[in-house]
Amino acid sequence: MLGEPVPESPGLLDAWIAERYLTVFEESWRCYPDVQPCLENLKRLPRGPRLAVLTNGDPEQQRAKLARFSLLEYFEAVLTPTELGAAKPVAYAAACRRMRTDPAQAVNAGDMLESDVNAAALAGLAGIGRLRHRWTIADGRGDSAPHRTAHRPPDHLSGMNT
Repeated sequence: MLGEPVPESPGLLDAWIAERYLTVFEESWRCYPDVQPCLENLKRLPRGPRLAVLTNGDPEQQRAKLARFSLLEYFEAVLTPTELGAAKPVAYAAACRRMRTDPAQAVNAGDMLESDVNAAALAGLAGIGRLRHRWTIADGRGDSAPHRTAHRPPDHLSGMNT
């Protein structure tokens, strides 16, 4: 990505990542234009959902990313393997416990079919995948198939930019 060799020594590699890679990586962060309007629509619902971020990423980095795009305020929690003691897919049950939410009443929306949609459905949540060109919905009954695929959001997310 940077057009230069990666150091092999662990000490040099750590310094290289901190000095060279992370800067370029953070500059590459993007927020899709429909994200904030979607969160605003959810916030305005009469009984809007409680929101949390569940990610396998580094906690500080994830919070920095959300803060950079003024999105941190929309979420009650940013949950990572560091806080939960488990990564996806096991983290879904831990996240529900942390949020005091029954998995059957929870929805996970993500952009990766296997780890966000299918794994959430297998953990008892509804999984919704926003795969940028279509929506994929798994029912959350512990069965990741069949999926429904739509070119517009599910009814409970209607009115949001797609």
